[in-house]
Amino acid sequence: MTAISREEVAHLAHLARLDVTDDELDRFAQQLDVILESIQSIRGVAAADIPPTSHAVELTNVTRADEPRESLPRADVLAGAPDVAQDRFRVPRILGEEE
Repeated sequence: MTAISREEVAHLAHLARLDVTDDELDRFAQQLDVILESIQSIRGVAAADIPPTSHAVELTNVTRADEPRESLPRADVLAGAPDVAQDRFRVPRILGEEE
C-alpha cells in the first residue's frame, strides 16, 4: 500500500497552485512515497535514550577575548574612503532624505 495517493498529490499541487500533468502526478506520488517510507525507517531507528544533537561531532567556537583596544586614527580611516564630508563617510542619499 502506498503512503500517499495520486489524489493527495493532486490536492497538494492544487494548494501550492502548481499546474501538474497526469504523468507528473503519478511520478510525484511514487517519489513522495519513497520519501515517506524513508522517514518511517528512520523513526524505527531513533532511540529514546539518545539525546537529540545538532551536530554529530562536538563543536567549539574559537574566538578571541573581547577586550577594548585603540582604534585607528580617524584621518587614516577616512583616507581610504571614496567620499568624505564633514569629517565622515559620505554615502549616497536614499529614500529621499534631506542632506
